[in-house]
Order: sequence, then structure tokens, then C-alpha cells
Amino acid sequence: MRSFFKPNISDPSQLVFILCALISLTPIISSPIALVLGFTLASLGLVPKSIDLGKVTKKLLAYSIIGLGFGIQLDAALQASADNITLILGSIVFTLLLGTLLSRVFQIDAKLGHMISAGTAICGGSAIAAVSPAIKADSHQTAIALATVFVLNSIALFLFPALGHLFEMSQYHFGIWSAIAIHDTSSVVGAASAYGDEALTVATTIKLARALWIVPLALISALLFGGDRRKIAVPYFILLYCVAIAVAHYLPQGHDIYQVIFSAAKRTLVLCLFLIGAGITVSKMRQAGAKPMILGLLLWGSIGAGSLLYIINFS
Repeated sequence: MRSFFKPNISDPSQLVFILCALISLTPIISSPIALVLGFTLASLGLVPKSIDLGKVTKKLLAYSIIGLGFGIQLDAALQASADNITLILGSIVFTLLLGTLLSRVFQIDAKLGHMISAGTAICGGSAIAAVSPAIKADSHQTAIALATVFVLNSIALFLFPALGHLFEMSQYHFGIWSAIAIHDTSSVVGAASAYGDEALTVATTIKLARALWIVPLALISALLFGGDRRKIAVPYFILLYCVAIAVAHYLPQGHDIYQVIFSAAKRTLVLCLFLIGAGITVSKMRQAGAKPMILGLLLWGSIGAGSLLYIINFS
């Protein structure tokens, strides 16, 4: 943690920030509230510059997802992934093709449009982070893609549970829908956990099965854009998540310990959403601009509506 955080007890903003972070670990703070709390601190200028939010959030999110693996049943995970493989693959291909078409229609830079499409198709910021170096995107293009997905991802955390209840979706179906239609894993988990434990299990399983497609997507992207296939960032936590599921399945005698880890992981994910909210600023929202945001909205609306219709009719 030393490289991520330089403590300064004389800095009032740091004390307020740490206090709010600790409160986010308690049951009184839900996922949406944590996001709003973080955004409020960012808007008031109470996020200390000594804290590297990006690195802390990335590490904490990875550890939290690994911890969730201890609460996932292997048989249920395999069944959920197998039952929805058509939806997983179909939604990825559809989103990427539609993104390419819309980028040309709106005359958006090809690399920027591809990153927004990749983030919508698979898993938000993680997909963008993997694709960006593979296609040799510059920092400005990457920042706009991340900001676009970031804003929509934050809205999804509030919108999806409300829509799920409005449509009277079962926890199983909501878990599938959120995993397909919400960008980042953090917000998928946040929305699903607010809906129920079954929704959380299904959503996490399908989202991470979907995230496995980051690697082939990055490879194909490198070929299409003449990038460097050696600069593909492989998310290690997906493998460790699978290991955690296997450990819980084949060593059931540790069940009580696994449940403690699982519960702790759910709370640290709320903390992740607080940290994500603390990284949202008005300048980032403005930086996204109109055209990239319109592209992101159209892709998000298409995958959200399309996957919902598929789930209602075929799941």
C-alpha cells in the first residue's frame, strides 16, 4: 500500500476521506450510496491527492472478486455459463459490429469507437485497459473511452435494480441481464447484490465468464489496428477467481471460513464503488463529449434492450 497511499494526519480531507471509506465497509452503506458518497467528496474537493485511487481500486476490486469465488457453487457456475453461452457470445459480437457501424456514421475516431465498443461488449474499463495498448491508442483517446463508460456505468448501478423490480424479474434473470448489459464488473456486482444473493452469484459467474473474452478480443484488435500483441494485459484475477471456486468445491470442510471471506468480499466491493465515485469529476464527464457519449448510450441501450428481450423470451 505504501506506493498507493502516503498518510498525512495533518490533512483534514484525508481524515474525512478515510472515515467515509471505513463507513462504506459497514452494512449501513449500500452500493449506490457508496458511489454517491464518493462522488460527493470528489465534488467538494475532499479526495486527497496523496491517494492513488486508480491503483487502489484496481487492486481492491481484483482481491474482492477473488474472494467472491469462495461463495460460488461450481456446479451452478458451470450450468449458468453453459446455459447462457449463446447470449454471451452473441451480445459481444453484436455490440462490436454495431459499434463499428455507429462510429463510422458519427465519424468518431476508429480507435476511440473500438474501445467504447469493447468496454460495452465485455467489461468496461478492464476491456478498454486491455485493448488500448494492443491498438496503440493514445492517452487522450483512452481517457475519453474510460470517461464515457464510467459515466454510463455509474448510472446503471441505480437504474438496473429499479428496472428489475419494475419488470418483476426473478433474481436469476436479473443476474443474467446485469452481467450482460452493465459495463464494469464492480457495478454488475453492486447492482446484483442490491437485488439479492442469487442474483449476485449468477451475475458474477456470467460476468467473469464474459470477461475471459478480453484476451481474444485484444489479440484480434491488435491484428485489425496493426498494434502490438505483446502488450495485452491479461486480468489475473479471473484465473484466481476460478481457483477460489475450485477450492471451495473440492475442500468443503472449510465452508465456514469461505463464507466469512465471501461476506468480506461483498463489503469491500462496496468500498470499491466508493473509490470509483471519488474518481468521478465534472471535468471527466465533460471530457467525454457529445459524440462518444451518444455512441456509448446507443450501444448500451441496444445491448440492454436486446438482452432483456432475449432473456424474457428464451431463458
